[in-house]
Amino acid sequence: MARQTSKRRRLSPPADGGDSELYTNDGEWDVEQEYERRPRKTTKKEERTRLPIKTSEGFVQTKDEVEEAAEDTDSFLGTDDDEEDGSDEEPEEEEVKPKIPIKVQIMQAKEDLARIATQINEDPEENVALFKTMADIADNPDSCLTVKKLALAAQAAVYKDIIPGYRIRPLSEEDKAAKVSKDVRKLRDFEQGLVSGYKNYVNRLALLAKPGRNTSEKDASLKSMAINCACTLLQAVPHFNMRNDLIKIIINRLARRLVDPDMAKCRETVEDVFAKDIDGVVSLEIVRLLSKMMKARDFRIHESVLDTFLHLRLLGEFTFKASQDSIDREEEQEPVRKKKQKPTRVFRTKRERKVMKERKVVEKDMKQADALVSHEERDKNQAETLKLVFGNYFRILKQRIPHLMGPVLEGLAKYARLINQDFFGDLLEALKDLIGHAEREEQGEVDEEEEDDENIAAAVSEAESRDSRRETLLCTVTAFALLDGQDTSKAATALHLDLGFFMKHLYRSLYALSLNPEVEYNPNTSLRLPDPNSPEESSRIRSQNKVNFQTPMVLLLRCLQSTLLSRAHGNPPPVRLASFSKRLMTSSLQLPEKSALATLSLLQQVSRHHGRRIAPLWHTDERKGDGVFNPYSTDIEGTNVFAGSVYEGELLRHHYCPQVRDATIDIEKMLLSAK
Repeated sequence: MARQTSKRRRLSPPADGGDSELYTNDGEWDVEQEYERRPRKTTKKEERTRLPIKTSEGFVQTKDEVEEAAEDTDSFLGTDDDEEDGSDEEPEEEEVKPKIPIKVQIMQAKEDLARIATQINEDPEENVALFKTMADIADNPDSCLTVKKLALAAQAAVYKDIIPGYRIRPLSEEDKAAKVSKDVRKLRDFEQGLVSGYKNYVNRLALLAKPGRNTSEKDASLKSMAINCACTLLQAVPHFNMRNDLIKIIINRLARRLVDPDMAKCRETVEDVFAKDIDGVVSLEIVRLLSKMMKARDFRIHESVLDTFLHLRLLGEFTFKASQDSIDREEEQEPVRKKKQKPTRVFRTKRERKVMKERKVVEKDMKQADALVSHEERDKNQAETLKLVFGNYFRILKQRIPHLMGPVLEGLAKYARLINQDFFGDLLEALKDLIGHAEREEQGEVDEEEEDDENIAAAVSEAESRDSRRETLLCTVTAFALLDGQDTSKAATALHLDLGFFMKHLYRSLYALSLNPEVEYNPNTSLRLPDPNSPEESSRIRSQNKVNFQTPMVLLLRCLQSTLLSRAHGNPPPVRLASFSKRLMTSSLQLPEKSALATLSLLQQVSRHHGRRIAPLWHTDERKGDGVFNPYSTDIEGTNVFAGSVYEGELLRHHYCPQVRDATIDIEKMLLSAK
């Protein structure tokens, strides 16, 4: 039997580079056993901490398992074809960042903003850099809309709390080069950091509030938030830096005629600033920018913008009634007497008492000097503001802008006592033209110039958009207010103003006003419901303040009181008193309950002061005159009032309202006692 040889194997390369040694004997198997017993290098498996993923086959595996499966496929037994296939594989995709839910983003942003705001409020000087952190949250493009709005509101709240009560001026080169103490350097760094962050924030608000036509819902929401923040800052810190930029944001929104909550907020902010401004500096800046905006837009603005002028504190600090001899002040309550307590005496030397006395004198002089300067500065600012306001009013009167006539006339009636007497004549002529134009519109007459210019349609629409009766009453109130605010002697002798035109118009309009169903409603309310399909009515937001709120009846009573009871232009003649009294008694039959009571109350005052002059209307035995009474006359003297009698008193005695019946009886009693 032939000898079987073992299989030749190559164990390791020879050390000298020669041929490898062949082992043919079975006894030399120990060499292979020694190789098998050698320790092998193993890698310790790390913990699998990665999240599971879903493969293309639909199985859920960890990232480590996927990599191990890929390594198992790559073995040293692979062929050349496998290597070629492996070279064509796509590169591994990058890990996609998981999207954080919006609710989680909002909660995290609230916590971050609250933490940052708390740190800033605790120590603003040490945490000046956190202003930039809050600004980055608002400017982050990856943040959602709610987070940006929260960041803007949080910045406004923080700035409102930490802004000092003075204006910070920029440092000059000399100030920067000067040597200062550590505390002063720290304060300067805080102030400059505060101004820098506040400036960037206000610029960001101006950019977001910039008007644009093609704006999405997201941009509109941010714009509304930016406008609200600007209004909040102007109300809270009107003395601080960047005030002019905040005012521009608000004025740009008031320039648009679209009425929405943003415009209402801006208007209320301006009114609040006007009412709280003491020295008049902020009011002057706002009025100056408003005037510039109105001129640029050719007064194409909403009427509520002009109503803000009625909230100005123009020389209205002195509210007590005064005459040439005395001032009627409010009655002060008697102070409660307290037991006197012995003051605790502090021992001071003679020198200390002398120094203390001199210091008190200096402090008193300084206070007087500061008060004098502040009063002079305030008067100067208010005079400049008044000049701008009257300039706007007169331009609107000259152009006869329909929807702005009401606010302008009411403003002139309020500030008539502050108008220079040189403008009285021109102003009265303008008011007469307005009344004549309104009367022609009520009668349906159109000027020939309008027919030639083919503006009939425009004239009709203009007449519909304006309340002509209210305008005529405001014109009359303004005319009487011009004289009521002046000295009686100057009004009678120096001015030489004839108000007979306004009295005749008031006399003619009594019957029409008594038949008006909306005589007790202000222009912000109406008996008729608005049209729900009208875009103007759906977008209209009424102002809640008491501006332009007087009803036609209130305006009528103001005019009648100036006509019958005021002595600014002398005592009224008996014919005027009797004619108005007769027509007012006739109008009381048609007026509502409250208006009838107000009219009879006015007649009671007339009876108390001029009872003998109007008594013949109630007692026909004492009258002097003949002829026929003409109740429809448009002229006061042409009525021949003493030829008639006041039969309306007997009808008012049977009125359904007991107060009206009592008022009628009181008038007759006063006339009986005046005989």
